[in-house]
Amino acid sequence: LPSARQRGAPGEPRALFALPAPRWPVECEVIKETIEHIEWVPPEPEPFCPPAAPEQVPAPRGQEQGAVVYHLSPAPLAGPQDTTLLFESRFESGNLQKAVKVGPFEYVLTLRPDLYTAKHTQWFYFRVQNTRRDHLYRFTIANLAKPKSLYGEGMCPLLYSQRDAESRGIGWRRAGADVRYYRGGGSGEEPVAFRLSWTVRFPHDGDSCFFAPSYPYTYSDLQRYLRALAGDPVRSRYCAVRALCRSLAGNTVYLLTITSPAGAAAKRVVVLSARVHPGESGGSWAMRGFLDFLLGTHADARLLRRLFVFKVVPMLNPDGVVVGNSRCSLAGRDPNRAYGTAHRGSFPGVWHLRALVERVLAEREVVLYCDFHGHSRKNNVFMYGCDGGGADTRLRLRQRVFPLMLSKNAPDKFSFPSCKFKVQKSKAGTGRVVMWRMGVSNSYTLEVAFGGSTLGGRSSHFTVKDLMALGYHLGDTLLDFCDPDPAKFQQCLAEVDALLRRRLGQELGAGGSWSDISPSELES
Repeated sequence: LPSARQRGAPGEPRALFALPAPRWPVECEVIKETIEHIEWVPPEPEPFCPPAAPEQVPAPRGQEQGAVVYHLSPAPLAGPQDTTLLFESRFESGNLQKAVKVGPFEYVLTLRPDLYTAKHTQWFYFRVQNTRRDHLYRFTIANLAKPKSLYGEGMCPLLYSQRDAESRGIGWRRAGADVRYYRGGGSGEEPVAFRLSWTVRFPHDGDSCFFAPSYPYTYSDLQRYLRALAGDPVRSRYCAVRALCRSLAGNTVYLLTITSPAGAAAKRVVVLSARVHPGESGGSWAMRGFLDFLLGTHADARLLRRLFVFKVVPMLNPDGVVVGNSRCSLAGRDPNRAYGTAHRGSFPGVWHLRALVERVLAEREVVLYCDFHGHSRKNNVFMYGCDGGGADTRLRLRQRVFPLMLSKNAPDKFSFPSCKFKVQKSKAGTGRVVMWRMGVSNSYTLEVAFGGSTLGGRSSHFTVKDLMALGYHLGDTLLDFCDPDPAKFQQCLAEVDALLRRRLGQELGAGGSWSDISPSELES
């Protein structure tokens, strides 16, 4: 790890972007080639593919029947007539451990578990070269961890063609057919694994193509964004970029403070964070959209900067993002279960964010905390809040107002019925629960589906534009929620009350009180 002298002073803005980035654990082998992708939005919606029937799973081909063509490094081609794909994942956020060729155009793939763990296989991101356009390829990822996935409901993997990006300006798009998600092997001491299988035709011969489950957003992407922000003479006037801390590998965990200069001492605070789980890249695109909106010229953005101080940590777990983890940091554990017990030396991002909120709460109100995540098993966008029960009926209903308002502002993306508010014991160490217990009344996790939307007549995948639009909707909802005219708030409060009474009318009874209903009953 770098020394303190090499790291630079945490609060010194000029040093923040001069650091060599990203920093990797010493045992990771990394190719020198820089991987960058263009941003692109498909002109038409990308519909979900018809899910295959569970019984129609492809006949399994054992890896022992094939030839290993990639095992943390590619095997060389036999010659120009060799049609074997060349695999690569030793780049930022990449994840592929092994590829076995089991047929002329069929490959069984193994993902690398989160570094220093033996589990959490979900995120993948790899490149293939030496493609042939006239053949149908099949890929099967053989060691996924979760028994349920949106792939079983029509989600398709993402494909990026380097040739299409350079010649036609086309970026990431959904691709693949015959997409199947099913239970795989597992015998003896081997854990049960799940398989994702799909077929695809590549658009060009001799192309370089990439696959991923959701739009990648790397630590270097964030650094490029923040470097442009710091160099903008207008936006940098009301956005200060500083280091919250350094990660275990020495990467900067950035903290943005955004507000208009006047009257900052009297303003309430909004705290936002993203990418505590590195494999949930959709959270970064939603955060990027929020920052674009908040730092823009829209009248609502100017009003937000005038009313609030925003403390934003856009990437809490940069090490996990860099190495291509799904869930953990280099401590080998989930940082979003460590807010209550985190040690400064093991989870620096979580520890420093909690300490920041504690300092802020000692001086003023934190009106909202929201942690941006991605979700692999449910479509649409939704929130998790905190309902700990208790006799304060109004407080229990207020927890549901902000998500309801957001569902009205983004009716084709946000699902209020998918929101949950019960504080489960297993979630006691999460950011939203710990911040709520510290005194942040409106504390939420924002969940963005890996797949897309089934709302408002849609049945299609989210695009980058969809994800970034959530940022505007979040800001718009914050203004509605804090409007001095209480009409919208009172209307939503009454709507939540009526909605829950309709659902729980029998249990509540005439003259009953919400304090008589447990969080579990409300949740169901």
